[in-house]
Amino acid sequence: MMERIDVTPLPKCQDGAITRGRLAGQAREQQIVQEAVRFFAELGFGGDTRQLARRLGVTQSLIYKYFPNKAALIDRVYEEVYLGRWDPYWEVVIRDRTLALEDRLTRLYVAYAQAALTWDWVRIFMFSGLRGETINQNYLNMLRNRILEPIAVEFRHELGLPMVEEVPFQVAEIELIWSINARVFYFGQRQWIFDVPLEAPVEEMIALTIRHFVAGARVVLPNLIKEAPNESRRMLK
Repeated sequence: MMERIDVTPLPKCQDGAITRGRLAGQAREQQIVQEAVRFFAELGFGGDTRQLARRLGVTQSLIYKYFPNKAALIDRVYEEVYLGRWDPYWEVVIRDRTLALEDRLTRLYVAYAQAALTWDWVRIFMFSGLRGETINQNYLNMLRNRILEPIAVEFRHELGLPMVEEVPFQVAEIELIWSINARVFYFGQRQWIFDVPLEAPVEEMIALTIRHFVAGARVVLPNLIKEAPNESRRMLK
């Protein structure tokens, strides 16, 4: 089941504002960040720091004591939600050739879904894209370098295709692998954007998605590599 990430509620006054109690600097900063995650996930990046301050029960100037501007706060939210939840296991399992490739991909994306299909992860990502924030670009660049290109390497190895040193990555090849992430992220969109929950466990849907992708890739990828422009080929001596 895809569930909203469990963030411990911050203490609130009777009027709903979060308690103003004196906190040490690091604790106060973390309090601001946690509430900013909830705030932006709920309202998007159009919400301003005055609204956030009211929710926290503090002054706007106190927020600026820790974050010089709204952009800095958004950067910190990116670190909290996307960098902070990045799991090195994702990068390790895809290279574990003691496991079948389909098994590796399934394990990777089932684990990935636990972080990426949560309420705040999905909604902040969508709001960021609509607003033109840098969260999407930064995260997707990291995803391509650390996950998608390694997957492409493993498919080439699995299918006995030339390695990247011989034939560089093809645009269509990487776009094909992007489609796995697009499908998995759609499960989160259904839950947290469209309010249309999945009718089957997400783990089952991911396993089916991977099985379908691997079967198609075995047919399509060899032709993509075979049809790579001659000038892109650098044959080993």
